[in-house]
Amino acid sequence: MLRDLTLAIIRLHILYHATRSPVYGAWLAEELARHGHRLSPGTLYPALHKMQEEGLLLREDRQGGGRIRKYYTATAQGRAALDESRRLIAELHRELVEDSGPDPDPGPTSREE
Repeated sequence: MLRDLTLAIIRLHILYHATRSPVYGAWLAEELARHGHRLSPGTLYPALHKMQEEGLLLREDRQGGGRIRKYYTATAQGRAALDESRRLIAELHRELVEDSGPDPDPGPTSREE
């Protein structure tokens, strides 16, 4: 479960930055490392490609310094996914972090089922 959550957080970081300005892989790797996510190119680039295939990111190839760099920008679908994720995270934060009291109705326990 922790691995899935970490990958989702990484994808949200990517979407967030791609909504602010075009981003490229090496910059993203540095930015994610700043947050404690040290990704190999074999993890980062497949994630970017998958997000592109899902319609969350748009890729633009730019020539510069004798090489082509791939820049990624969030699509309208990517922006909508980020907005919905923000809503879900805020709701989860309220439940997990802000509310330290017991659940008033915990529901059936596994022994009662």
